[in-house]
Amino acid sequence: MSGKRFGLIGAAGYVAPRHMDAIQMNNCDLIAAMDPNDSVGMMDSYFPEALYFNNFERFERHINKLRIDGTKVDYLSICSPNYLHDTHCRFALNNEMDAICEKPLVLNPWNLDALQTAEEKSGFRIFNILQLRLHPVIQELKKQLDQTETNTIHKVSLNYITSRGPWYQISWKGQDQKSGGISTNIGIHFFDMLIWLFGEVKENMLVKRGRDHEAGILILEKARVNWFLSVNKSHLNLFDTAGKRTYRSLSMNGKEVEFSDGFENLHIESYRKILGGQGFSTQDVRPAIELVSNLRTQDPDEKLIQEHAVMNKLND
Repeated sequence: MSGKRFGLIGAAGYVAPRHMDAIQMNNCDLIAAMDPNDSVGMMDSYFPEALYFNNFERFERHINKLRIDGTKVDYLSICSPNYLHDTHCRFALNNEMDAICEKPLVLNPWNLDALQTAEEKSGFRIFNILQLRLHPVIQELKKQLDQTETNTIHKVSLNYITSRGPWYQISWKGQDQKSGGISTNIGIHFFDMLIWLFGEVKENMLVKRGRDHEAGILILEKARVNWFLSVNKSHLNLFDTAGKRTYRSLSMNGKEVEFSDGFENLHIESYRKILGGQGFSTQDVRPAIELVSNLRTQDPDEKLIQEHAVMNKLND
């Protein structure tokens, strides 16, 4: 197989197959993968000859040997738990690889500062997957918004419910110090999308925080956003979901922006742009990282519930 050579950390995770597919569809090769969980049989569907390691130490030794032998890996794809992303990005840079990291790139702005310093010293790059910026519907909306007057303030509502069973709270995803919490783990790419569409953050207010949901009001340069994020399937009852276990809704000025479809090839397109030198950088992700880190420090202001459509409805 021609093309660049890849390593992968987090091969047993939910999102790993999308990265394997993107590597394959961009005519590249997966050389080695690592995950402490050995449920990695899906590798046979993509790269049956790739070496697999179930501990980081042996994987590190192999990657280092390839570098010394002059057959180094070009990119490291990172699908590990959120709190390990910055460590694994540094591992890539120290072994002369560019990193392609799932969201969120890091949990806090100071983690990002350290990675940018490491990038400068190494001469290698870190790219983040910000797939919603590549969605055709969102790109078209971006074009329309860029043509509107800057003093136009749009009324925006973002609601995202993705049902998760009891396993979620037991896993690292349910531990805020490892996942960053609901707004970071399932919301970061939506916040990045909103900032990209509507401009810089003016105010960032947390309305409600529960173990399985969060809600807030976000004032951007061109929009006032009510947002609601949840992993609780009972919250699907607040909306017309047609029996689906996942509900994703973005509306602007009372009109729905339909982008439920079109997600199938976004990782492939993300990789294509990265390989072509057009990936999203550590600086691109900073505004959304700052936003979710700030939310984590806030106490909810429940006086704002009456101004928040979903929370008002939930508390009726």
